[in-house]
Amino acid sequence: MATPCSAPTRRHALIGLAAAGIAGPAAPARAQGARGAAAASWPERPVRVIVPYPGGSTPDIAARAVAQHYQQVFGQPFVPDNRAGGGGTIGTDAIAKATDGHTIGVSIGGPASTAKILNPALPYDPATDLVPVSLLTRLPFVLVVHPSVPARSVAELVAHAKANPGALNYGSVGAGTLGHLLMAELAARHGLEMTHVPYRSVPQAVTELVAGRIQAMFAASGAVLGQVREGAVRGLAVSTDARFAPVPDLPTLREAGEPGEGAYGWIGLFAPPGTPEERVSRLSAEAGKALDSPPTRRALEAAGFEVVGSDAATLRALVAAEIGRWGPLIERLGIRPES
Repeated sequence: MATPCSAPTRRHALIGLAAAGIAGPAAPARAQGARGAAAASWPERPVRVIVPYPGGSTPDIAARAVAQHYQQVFGQPFVPDNRAGGGGTIGTDAIAKATDGHTIGVSIGGPASTAKILNPALPYDPATDLVPVSLLTRLPFVLVVHPSVPARSVAELVAHAKANPGALNYGSVGAGTLGHLLMAELAARHGLEMTHVPYRSVPQAVTELVAGRIQAMFAASGAVLGQVREGAVRGLAVSTDARFAPVPDLPTLREAGEPGEGAYGWIGLFAPPGTPEERVSRLSAEAGKALDSPPTRRALEAAGFEVVGSDAATLRALVAAEIGRWGPLIERLGIRPES
């Protein structure tokens, strides 16, 4: 039977042990247990999955696959929320600004890495306002020219452009996009004078290339491989680190004599700042599984994407590398959204 002094005596004993450093580990252990319990209980209500692009787009396909898998794993609805506009920056800003603890989202290379350098007035900074979760997919680019261009290699294209300054127009889907930056990098390296023509969509740009109204572009592989095989456009090189299986005869840019690392378009999964590490780890661990279903994999690969599903550290390193590679080029050439 407890005596009236037993409870105070226990408290005094614990205080004494803590003062001696013996009971110290108990507090961190309890705190860690509390954090683990909180992580395990999340989500407590439906989760919004922001997609900065229209329904049916490749980022939307990836986001819906992730949402469906997470719903099964976490036991709460994960609801895609398409926020298209601003080249992906409107939806990406919505991810960065979310404070409800139940929002994640996908984004692509530019809006999730170099966008603040391209547009200093942007209301978010990808380097500090997004928490990387997983690199979901990546996309090779192909350097293609209209058949009227007398070039069958990158070196021949460079020589032709040098001999005809200002005569070549090249397309992209907007200033600061990967296709624009790859060609701007090539032109700057060799001192080429070419005119950049931005379009609103990949199909529009490819149509203009096939028609000969532009003469060259770095295009997303899924958008031009059919035209390359048909001879409607001519492939010169791929942007990848190694040769690209669907077009094995095309050299990489490095094999063609151009320095630098490979370059890819990509889709990443992000969370808002302040998201607990335990939650990021859980989301990251499940991301790769989300893309493993055959229909999802077929849809992504048909669009030219390689399914990845990485850990958070891989995406974090990629974002830093993109900023380190393209940021100085954007600043040196003065590239802005209207360029």
